[in-house]
Amino acid sequence: MLMTFFRFLLYGVNRGEGFNLSRDVYLRIANLVKILIKDGHEDWTLVLPPWGPLYHWKSQDLKRSQIPWSVFFEIQSLNLYVPVMEFEDFIAENSPIIDEVLYLQRYSEGWNHGKFEEKIDERECIDAPMYKRVKKDLYNGWFWGFEEVRAIGFRCISAQGFVGVIIPVLQSNYSSARSVLLDRAETLLHSRYGDEEYWKARRSMQFAKHLRQIGDEFRHQYLDSDDQKDKTSMLDDWRKVQTKHGQAVGGPYVAVHLRRQDFLYGHKVDVPSLNRTAEQIQPILDKYKVKKLFVATDAPVEEFEELKFYLPGAVRYVPSDDVLAKYGDGGVAIIDQWICAHAKYFIGTSVSTFSFRIQEEREILGFDPETTFNRLCGDEQKTCEQPAKWTIRY
Repeated sequence: MLMTFFRFLLYGVNRGEGFNLSRDVYLRIANLVKILIKDGHEDWTLVLPPWGPLYHWKSQDLKRSQIPWSVFFEIQSLNLYVPVMEFEDFIAENSPIIDEVLYLQRYSEGWNHGKFEEKIDERECIDAPMYKRVKKDLYNGWFWGFEEVRAIGFRCISAQGFVGVIIPVLQSNYSSARSVLLDRAETLLHSRYGDEEYWKARRSMQFAKHLRQIGDEFRHQYLDSDDQKDKTSMLDDWRKVQTKHGQAVGGPYVAVHLRRQDFLYGHKVDVPSLNRTAEQIQPILDKYKVKKLFVATDAPVEEFEELKFYLPGAVRYVPSDDVLAKYGDGGVAIIDQWICAHAKYFIGTSVSTFSFRIQEEREILGFDPETTFNRLCGDEQKTCEQPAKWTIRY
């Protein structure tokens, strides 16, 4: 009889990546752990990397690092897909020593004759590694700012392909390592993007109940919106829910994600002026016979007031000092996304992962895709290509 070997998979993401792309990397690694559990006689637990600091979290006077996942997501819900645990619990229940760090990197030579192929090899580090040997058998590194954490082994691994490319490495090359950290995990591509397994992992990422409640209170108070009227009631156990497109009605408001700041420079062609934004939104308000517009935006106050001049029914969520202190910029972003997800109609910003995550949330709730996969056009664009409809699969 084969004995079960209990193992822990940790992962890290490039510190320059944002909150919503990092959520996407979680889905890739959760899908990987699901495959590992199914394939072998090993019991894997996914260790959740603490959040922060992140580029878009601008509030300097708040706690911006070592934030546990339970601040933002329901851990019990995540556990319904694959076993997970917080990083601090991993340290407390095991030790601050990680057996192996595999630092994922590209191939220095790039694609072979311009052709993509899956491959993986242990290589010399291309860039100066973040991990330094501090003792004969121990390495020091970032480790999310936990100074007591060390690693026994460190390797640079050139990887090109989908998440499954790492499986032989974990099962053979480092099969004796009880804990393995895959750093720069965004290097690995989705193996299940858009299929049933992808959506199971995505549905398990339920926002923390305390954040949903704040969003619900705002909907009720300012937007005349609640789950019963909007037909958006959900169960805590996502496995027992299977919505159909069009069953969700949404609240009597339109929602827009209006990305400004860095997008004004990095995606100038696709980001409209405030006047042009209003010109695109007013016909939608008229079509759905609503006056309220919920705006999720990183725009400064004066820009929001200008938009409100064009669209008097515009409102935005402004957190209290208490909410901001407890849940930070990440929690406020989720509250914004939750309110947007319940609108009768949503329009986002081109190529923004913030908008992508709202679209997914609306798919889970059961909205008609025509009311979800929409985006604003730039000033010089009379029409523009709308987002691909990545609809839910069960």
